[in-house]
Amino acid sequence: MPLIQPSSYTKKPWYLINSHMETIIPSLLNNVQGVHYERERLELADGDFLDLDWIKRGHKRLMIIGHGAMGNTDRHYVKRSAKFFSKRSWDILAWNSRGCSGESNRLPRLYHHGETEDLSAVVNHGLTQGYDQIFLLGLSMSGCQTVKYFGEKKANDRVLGGFAVSVSFSLKDTTIQAETRLNGLYGKQFLNGLKEQYLAKRDDHELLQKVDFDKIKSFDELNEQVSIKVFGYKDLDEFYYKASCIHYVEGIDRPVFVLNAKNDPFLGMECYPEELIKDHQFLYAEFPRYGGHVGFTIPKSEWSYMEYAADRFIEEVINK
Repeated sequence: MPLIQPSSYTKKPWYLINSHMETIIPSLLNNVQGVHYERERLELADGDFLDLDWIKRGHKRLMIIGHGAMGNTDRHYVKRSAKFFSKRSWDILAWNSRGCSGESNRLPRLYHHGETEDLSAVVNHGLTQGYDQIFLLGLSMSGCQTVKYFGEKKANDRVLGGFAVSVSFSLKDTTIQAETRLNGLYGKQFLNGLKEQYLAKRDDHELLQKVDFDKIKSFDELNEQVSIKVFGYKDLDEFYYKASCIHYVEGIDRPVFVLNAKNDPFLGMECYPEELIKDHQFLYAEFPRYGGHVGFTIPKSEWSYMEYAADRFIEEVINK
């Protein structure tokens, strides 16, 4: 398998006539049945918590699945992946980012595309459960976290690698895309959603009480007034740099696969770093012409191309 390979995702459903349809329609039509989680609350070292959703079948290998911004473990793409891989002899640990599990978290901080402390805590918790093998499946925002995780720290040898879908290699690039005229509806929805999550905990935190959320009209404003403060960054430039996984690719020391559609409405040109990837020993990529954002719908199939591509990567590279 070459580091950048030709895509076999070439036939999307006829009714998905553009990238926006490819992104939106799967979330509306996919109602994944038969996924039953067992919830566990993981207490964190900083006094906050994460809610984890398990599917335990007694297997010796564990797949950790993360969701996108404003998502959770009930999103169709998470449940579909959980169902697919639980049928293939994996136990599943799907985790909710702070504030995404249905209960507001204790501290002011939420999450962002480069926040890997919580992912690391989840992986370390999985390692305590006695699994022989662990694999990370990151979707959208958590795909960015997955790439950065493997690039910035030496993971335990039992963590074999990862598969990341719809990865924003540059967070600044993605915020620009989200605020274009064609993507304005997405951008407004995500921005308002993040503001609502912060407002839900405003009464408990003086830092958030100082922010006039009604006046925040862009991601730059939100990040400058809130994100850099709750996460402890020096300024906006440092935030965007450290939140962008492209700056950590060089450190990846085990197989990681990136699946990005060329027509993803959230990804600009910086999110297809072919020159950087083709010379890398461990980073694999596939950039199909179609797919949208976490879409990759297959006609008349319960599954998407994402699950099949991840399964193929595991069989051909991880288990080689």
